[in-house]
Amino acid sequence: MYNRLFFLAAFLLSLFYQPTLAQWLPDHDFLIEKYDQLHASPTQEKFRKLAPMPAGVVYIQHPGEGEEEIRWHFRTMKELGYNSLKGIYPVTGWTVEQIQLIALEEGIIPWWYGQGGWEEITSELLLSLNIDPSLPMSEIREHPKMVKYQQSLLKDRVERTIAYLEETGEQKALQSSFRAHDPTIGARGLDLTEEGKKLFLEWAEEQYGTIEQLNDAYNVHHANLKPAGGIVFQSWEDFAERWEQSNHRELRIKRDIMRFKADHALDNIQQVTKRYQEFYPHAPFRAGGELGLFLPQSWYGVDLEGIAEVMKDGGTLYPSMHFSWHYGQVDNELVRPFYMQASFMADLFKGGWSAAWESTGGPQQFDGEKTSDEKGFYVDEGTITQFYLTQLASGFRGFGIWCWSIRSAGKEGGEYSLLDRNNQVTPRARKLGQIGQALDRYREELWEARKEPLVGVLYNWDNEGIWAAMSVRQRDAFRMRPIEARIGASRTLINANVPFEYVTASDLRNGLAPRYPIIYLPAHLAINRDLLDILYDYVEQGGRLVMDMPSAWYDAYSKVLPTGKGSKLEQIFGVTLDDYQFSGFNRSFKLDSLDIYGSFVHMNPTTAQVKDYFDHGKPAITENKVGEGTAVVIGYDASLMTFKPGNTLAEKMLLDYTLGNYASPYACDNAIVYRLAAPDADHYVLVNDGPETQVQLDTKNFQYQSVEDAITGEMMELGASIELPAHNARWLRLVK
Repeated sequence: MYNRLFFLAAFLLSLFYQPTLAQWLPDHDFLIEKYDQLHASPTQEKFRKLAPMPAGVVYIQHPGEGEEEIRWHFRTMKELGYNSLKGIYPVTGWTVEQIQLIALEEGIIPWWYGQGGWEEITSELLLSLNIDPSLPMSEIREHPKMVKYQQSLLKDRVERTIAYLEETGEQKALQSSFRAHDPTIGARGLDLTEEGKKLFLEWAEEQYGTIEQLNDAYNVHHANLKPAGGIVFQSWEDFAERWEQSNHRELRIKRDIMRFKADHALDNIQQVTKRYQEFYPHAPFRAGGELGLFLPQSWYGVDLEGIAEVMKDGGTLYPSMHFSWHYGQVDNELVRPFYMQASFMADLFKGGWSAAWESTGGPQQFDGEKTSDEKGFYVDEGTITQFYLTQLASGFRGFGIWCWSIRSAGKEGGEYSLLDRNNQVTPRARKLGQIGQALDRYREELWEARKEPLVGVLYNWDNEGIWAAMSVRQRDAFRMRPIEARIGASRTLINANVPFEYVTASDLRNGLAPRYPIIYLPAHLAINRDLLDILYDYVEQGGRLVMDMPSAWYDAYSKVLPTGKGSKLEQIFGVTLDDYQFSGFNRSFKLDSLDIYGSFVHMNPTTAQVKDYFDHGKPAITENKVGEGTAVVIGYDASLMTFKPGNTLAEKMLLDYTLGNYASPYACDNAIVYRLAAPDADHYVLVNDGPETQVQLDTKNFQYQSVEDAITGEMMELGASIELPAHNARWLRLVK
């Protein structure tokens, strides 16, 4: 009885201080200038001016295809709307460079970056070409003198490559891409070669400076965590002798081995990029690669956000996105994970150029990652439209398709391609070409477009690193937990059409927190202590911070995080976190009608109000007022419970606790909606994951003058029903 009265009083009181939508949207400051500055550089500024939008494909030559057939392929590509080649794979007797020269003659840029590889258009260049600088950039790019000049540079690039191959005897040109993993220092996980061990010792000394700081970082002053010999490390020489006998319970050194591998990879990428750009001064480099985006970066020795920082000056960040390779971690679900993957990469490179330069073009069933499950994928024009319009909505600019024509023999033969196995143009090839044409038509607008997120979902490499360190000698599944939690939170927001963005710890340190009315921490087992100060200020200034379980267990050094009275965590959330428990094995508990499975917390409110209780009577949901904002503890693993599809009640509860009095700025039943906002028009992508239907898009407070189908140009009536074909998507352009 007491609990019910307390809850009622807390609920009534909360009505007086919870923020309303009007306080944030549509007048919320999304810090666009700060967003764009995160990865600002001369290279990225060049891209913004050029606004490249490559619609690229991989051409695989078949035996018997000569110049006539090659030209047919390129003319067909251009006619359909493709403008660049993501790659060229010739047969014996032909070279890549021969085919590149033919492509240039046919108006196809023979590299994945399209016009992104042009020389920067400066006032000096315009003067030298006698082009009026007052012309719009779209006209300058299409000016015959500009096209001729840039075309000559591209041809020179091919000819320079030919000369390089002849002079050096190399078989291939310098590669314009790089994968992060370096097997010379060790396999995935904690494995190190002798060379890797040597370099790790150098890295550790550089990181910590003194042996005293290293001892503190590696927790050797804590019970049972000294290395073999029972004494702390005495010197760097002593560390070199005994570090491999570190106590197996110590987690930070495990995290550090993975961090070392990631940093080593970043150094390699930096060096390869520098060499490439010295040889091809106007050509972009790309990095990111084949690693599935639902795999634990830390365990694989990869830091995609770090790669983005290198690509700030180097070029573009990209993922590989293939159905049979990169979706096994979500049981081969596609539609919603499309956005999770693409958006994750785009959001790691805020203000920079990202796109999926390695992406699927057709059906596949025999190729793919090793798995005991039989799987295959139906890929028609509807699937292709869902896939690439979702990439557009994520913030990607352009695409690169594997592949245009099939491999004619061996592994992957007959799969992935836009053309069918008989080199006939398919409906999916036509539709994607139309999307490419629309991307080019609205390229300036799309390069100005940004997300306007209601929720920022926090990603932190250090959190993943501690989870991965815990997986050693325990449970391999631990290294997947933070990814599954991120997926669960994302799924909930996608299903409710709530605009969100992934925000990183680095973003917070760079002052981006106020961009997000709400920040959500899914399963943040480890929280860097400096972030707590940032998050406190964020809440005090009006933000809404939401944290679920198991969070705040450790700091980034695997030290147990203070969660008692007077701790920074207690100041933020107004509770002490006293005991982490588990529901679902020897004891099971409920929150209202929801069965709790997984981690939950016993917490004691100090200044927070209890919003709901578990059935055992302890607080389940709390909300604390700090300055102008609120901090919410969801006392169970809400995001992990929504990792898999179909958990409707769990999703609804997570959403309600997260949003409070906020609401999405748009609504649409029976369709997934994504929005990009630009100064002159907003771009909405409506995805249908079911049978043919009609929907209505409610843009609420957003006012528009007109609406059109961005691909077909069909003018539509504002507020009217919108036809969505089965398992397909539409791209609408709403003019302000």
